[in-house]
Amino acid sequence: MRDFRKYDVWQLAHSLVLEIYNVTKTFPREESFGLTGQIRRAVLSIPTNISEGCGRDTDADFRRFLQIAQGSSHEVEYLVQLSKDLMYISPDYADELAQKINVIKKKLFHLSRKLV
Repeated sequence: MRDFRKYDVWQLAHSLVLEIYNVTKTFPREESFGLTGQIRRAVLSIPTNISEGCGRDTDADFRRFLQIAQGSSHEVEYLVQLSKDLMYISPDYADELAQKINVIKKKLFHLSRKLV
């Protein structure tokens, strides 16, 4: 059994969750069940799937959960873009978040490839 806390990508994803939860506190109230909820669910899915995959018995199972986490990271990337376009976050901050997301995506890809 793997310890998810030891994975650099999990630590980065967890930090991103905290950051997204913090920034979405400033989104309009009418977005509570829309964009705010969607981006929070998507970003939470990244470290959650890494954690769940670590509890699986085989590399193939772990890899499948990493792929799900990667899909969620793409979703978050789009939702950050949408948040910027709706002017809920600044362009500079959206770019900063996009860079963090891309680092996570690359690390998920590389970790997944090691399990082939």
